[in-house]
Amino acid sequence: MKRFRLGVIINPLAGLGGSVGLKGSDGVANDAIAKGAIPKAQQRMQQALAVVLPFADTIDIITASGDMGADLCRQMGFQTDVVYTCSATTSSLDTQQAVTYLLEQQLDLLLFAGGDGTARDISAVVEDKLPVLGVPAGVKIHSGVYGITPHASGLVVSMLLKGELVSLMSADVMDIDEVAFRQGTVRAKRFGEMMVPAEPRYIQAVKMGGKEVDELVLADIAADIIESMEDELYIMGSGSTVAAVMEDLGIDNTLLGVDVIQHKALIASDVTAKQLLELTNDTESCPAKLVITLIGGQGHILGRGNQQLSPELIKRIGKDNILILATKTKLKALEGRPLIVDSGDPELDKALTGYYKIVTGYHDYVMYQVANPDLVEN
Repeated sequence: MKRFRLGVIINPLAGLGGSVGLKGSDGVANDAIAKGAIPKAQQRMQQALAVVLPFADTIDIITASGDMGADLCRQMGFQTDVVYTCSATTSSLDTQQAVTYLLEQQLDLLLFAGGDGTARDISAVVEDKLPVLGVPAGVKIHSGVYGITPHASGLVVSMLLKGELVSLMSADVMDIDEVAFRQGTVRAKRFGEMMVPAEPRYIQAVKMGGKEVDELVLADIAADIIESMEDELYIMGSGSTVAAVMEDLGIDNTLLGVDVIQHKALIASDVTAKQLLELTNDTESCPAKLVITLIGGQGHILGRGNQQLSPELIKRIGKDNILILATKTKLKALEGRPLIVDSGDPELDKALTGYYKIVTGYHDYVMYQVANPDLVEN
């Protein structure tokens, strides 16, 4: 029986900027590390590969050296061949050169961990020559080539290994201007497309573009939240829906970051994961609530653009203190798909599943399910 030839590429720098509030990793990896960022891409790829570990005897992994793949794959017990030796400090050039070598290896699938920048680097080399699948590990995940979670990416690979019929589809590779992003402006651009396994339960949709036009609905949502505010700390997530609350309070808002308010006044702006843990180290005497919204089209409420909200913080706050805001337009656009959490901790993701009361207007709520398909159906 022919062994499955799986290419593996890890961008070790992916996601570094998220937890420390840098909103990306492109060109700021050293700054992120100096601020205390901990690399997570290896862990994310490990979560994906753990799903296919039972098939290890039927898989040959072809990868790059060290942190770009070989160290993790060998540690996990996979048969591993190295075809590219990366630099001591990896860069986008390493990604592109590694993929160039991998294309010569008659792969069945290329599995990579990174963000939109990584997808863009890979797309520049792969084009439509090889099916690919992304393991989400970056701050920015707007491209449609990623699984909804690392575990979901692993499930898609396992479907292929089981011989299940999985079609291929073309998915857009998107990226944004990170300089503008850090200044609160999203400028997304399409950079091409790649072939991905067409499994809609587990592959994320491309983020819905455009600005919410119904300002009255946003004002109603803001009025409901503000009316209910008491003495707790309120951790205000990113996105325009949460920004509407801050605007009504007359508080400067970090549109693409996380702010903290109390008594309807700003306590801390554009905070990091570490700062959030420091601010919430005594939730018994000073309870905290988390106010978040979903990414239009995708349905993610955690793990996309808000990595400052660490698993430790979410556990500390508690499921009952998470307030989700969304317009009915955004919820309807999901066409019945559940909301998704990708906190980086699979056990926490399971604990966060269930039905939530979503604030959709002034004293207007709907019940909507958080239910990662990769966790619920398997």
